[in-house]
Amino acid sequence: MTDLETFRAETRAWLEANCPAEMREPMRDESDACWGGRNPEYKNDAQKLWMERMAERGWTVPDWPKEYGGGGLSPAETKILKQEMARIGARNPLMSFGISMLGPALLKYGNEAQKKRFLTEIARGEIRWCQGYSEPGAGSDLAGLQTSAEDKGDHFLVNGQKVWTSYADKADWIFCLVRTSKESKHNGISFLLFDMASPGVSTKPILLISGYSPFCETFFDDVQVPKDQLVGELNKGWDVAKYLLGHEREMISGMGLGHGSVTLGDKAKNALADDPLLRADVARFDVDALAFKAMSERFIDELKAGRAHPAQPSMMKYAGTELNKRRHELVMAAGGSAALEWESEASRGGKDAREWLRTKANSIEGGTSEVQLNIVAKRILGLPGA
Repeated sequence: MTDLETFRAETRAWLEANCPAEMREPMRDESDACWGGRNPEYKNDAQKLWMERMAERGWTVPDWPKEYGGGGLSPAETKILKQEMARIGARNPLMSFGISMLGPALLKYGNEAQKKRFLTEIARGEIRWCQGYSEPGAGSDLAGLQTSAEDKGDHFLVNGQKVWTSYADKADWIFCLVRTSKESKHNGISFLLFDMASPGVSTKPILLISGYSPFCETFFDDVQVPKDQLVGELNKGWDVAKYLLGHEREMISGMGLGHGSVTLGDKAKNALADDPLLRADVARFDVDALAFKAMSERFIDELKAGRAHPAQPSMMKYAGTELNKRRHELVMAAGGSAALEWESEASRGGKDAREWLRTKANSIEGGTSEVQLNIVAKRILGLPGA
C-alpha cells in the first residue's frame, strides 16, 4: 500500500470507531451546528464528544500546523479525510469564522505570539469570532469605513458602528477593520482583534424576513484595545482584509454544494412524479450542482497549492450563491402551497420557507453579486472598460 492508501485505511477505521451515530445524520436546522466558544452550547452529548475527539487529533483544522492545534496534514491527506467523512455522512465537528476566515489571515499576517494565543483556541472550539467589516455608510465600498481607532499610547480607543455582524450577540471576540489614518482611504485602515465583553461594546439583533436574527448592529463607544492585538502593520490592514475576504468568499461559495451527497431530485422525487417541467428543472439543477462540486474540488486543490487566481474566490462565491438560490427556489416549487406554511410542526417551523427567504441575502453578504461580477470581468476576463 502507498502512504496515502494507508492513511485512508487508518482514517476510515478511526472515523468508524469515533464518529457517534447521531453525528452521521443530516443536519436538520441551525442548532445541529456546533459553534463552540467561551460558553459553548451543545445540542446533545454526541455533538460535544464529536467536536472534542476531532479537536484532539487536530482534525477540526486538519491542514493547519500541529503547533497551532491543527492536524498537520498535507493537502492530499486533508482531501482524503473530507472524502471519508462524506462517505459516512459525518457532520462538520465545528463551525467557526475563526477557522474559515480569521485563522488563514493569522497564519499569514499574525505574529508568533498572536498565532500561539488564538489559533489553538480556535482549533479546539474554545473561542467564537464575529466579523466587523460592513458599516451603515460603507457596504460595497468597504474601504469607506469610518469606525476609528485613536492611538492612546499603550492602547487604541475604538469608536463607531458595524452592521450585518453575523452572530455578534453570541461571539466572544471580533476581528475588526478600523480607520487609524485619514490621509489615505485604503492605506489608513488597520486590523484589530478584541474581546466582545470589553466595556463599550454593545449589539442589537436585526430581524430578517425569514424571522431569524443571525445579524446584528454592533456599537463601539470608547472601547480600549491593547496594541498587541493589532494584526499586521498599522495602516496596512487593507492587505489583511482582502486576504480574509478571499477565504470568506470561498466559505460562502460552499453553500452551492448544499448538504451531503443526496441530489435535489432524490429529495423531491415524490413531488416531481406528475410535473415534467419541474422534473426537467430539477434535473438541470442537479447536473449544474455536480459540475459546481467538481469545480470546487479543483479550486480547493489549486488554492492549497498556491496556484489559484486571486479573483477565483469571487467567481466561486458568485456561482455558489446563484446555485444555492436556485436550489431553494426549486424546493419551494416542489413543495407547492404547503411550502409556504410558516409555523406548524409538519413544516418544522416553516423550515423550507425560512431558508428560501434567507438565501436572498446570499447575493449581498460577503460582497454583492454585482461586485463579484465586476471583479471577474476585470481580473479574469480582462474585459475592456471593466
